[in-house]
Order: sequence, then C-alpha cells, then structure tokens
Amino acid sequence: MIDTARRRARPLPPAQRRAALVAATLSLIREHGADVSTRQIAEAADVAEGTIFRVFPDKAALIDAAVDAAFDPASVVARLGEIDLSLPLPERMTRAVRLLQDRVGDVVALLTALRGRHHHGGEQHGHPRKQNDAVDRAVAKLIEPDRAELRVPPAEVVRLLRLLVVASAMPWLNEGRPLTARQVVDVVLDGVRRRGATTPC
Repeated sequence: MIDTARRRARPLPPAQRRAALVAATLSLIREHGADVSTRQIAEAADVAEGTIFRVFPDKAALIDAAVDAAFDPASVVARLGEIDLSLPLPERMTRAVRLLQDRVGDVVALLTALRGRHHHGGEQHGHPRKQNDAVDRAVAKLIEPDRAELRVPPAEVVRLLRLLVVASAMPWLNEGRPLTARQVVDVVLDGVRRRGATTPC
C-alpha cells in the first residue's frame, strides 16, 4: 500500500516549494540529463508528482528554472563578499578562484549532462554576460585594495582569471590536468618567466 501521507507535499510557502523542486531537479539532471522524469524529481523532493504541475506548467519549464538557478550569480557573489580583505592579495585571489572554479565546474557538468537536448532559453541563462558582470565586480572588489601593485586595472586581472578558470574547466582543453586555484593566481600575478629574465632583442 502506498503511504499517501508520506507522498503528500509538506506545507511550504510557494517560493520554498519552488526552490526545493529546482534543487532536486538540478541534482538529477547531472545524473540523468534531460531524460530525468517528473516521477524521479517528485521522489527526490519528497512530494507527490502532481505537486510539480501546481508549480510549473511542464517538465521543460522546471528544467529551465533549474538551469537558471545554476547560472544565478547571487550565491557566489555573496560568498565572494565574505572573503577577508585583510588577507594578502594572493590568498584573496586564490579563495576567489576556488569559488569561480566551483561555479564554472557546476555549469559545465550541467550543460554536459543536458548535451544540448534541452534549450528553451530561460530567464537567466540567455544572458551570461549579465551574470559574469556581477561576479566580475565582486572579484574586482577583492583586488582593488592592491591596485597600486598592478600594471593593469583590477578589471583586466579579473578578465584574465576568468579566461584561465573557464579554459581549465573544459575537459577537451585541460588534458585531464585542470589548473589549481593557486596556479591560476600565480600565472596571472607573476607569469611563467623567471624573475630577472630578459627578452632578447
């Protein structure tokens, strides 16, 4: 006998119910891609399957919301804002890069799981530049106190960090050897040439 009491959705405010369904969907997409079923999502969220359709019109809309959540910069921006500005610049940047690597890794894993089979263009993931700008500004704030030590503006340092983080996260580019956060920071801050080395004329 099915335990209907267990399958009945626990009373939650609409925003919390939506967030719970999105979180469950994100986790399952990484495992099953766009083939994830609403039954699997309902079981993971501990709700009745019909609850999904009281929140979202269909599975495609729920997957769109999950992809939007993966691209939403709010969480990483908040965590970047928690980094102690009194730390030395390399340590601040290393902590920031770790957060960026986690974010990019999650997005790459999600898109790889979907394999282009689901692209309806949700509210957020159609505007990656807007999301990048929010994150970039948060990282630039961490670098700004040491602007006088840099040959380029903090915004350019952030651009270089992002390029290395994204390239290193791509399995077809990193040859199975993704850069560590500290390697990314060392390359951007110091380059690869030995100190005192000169370029022949």
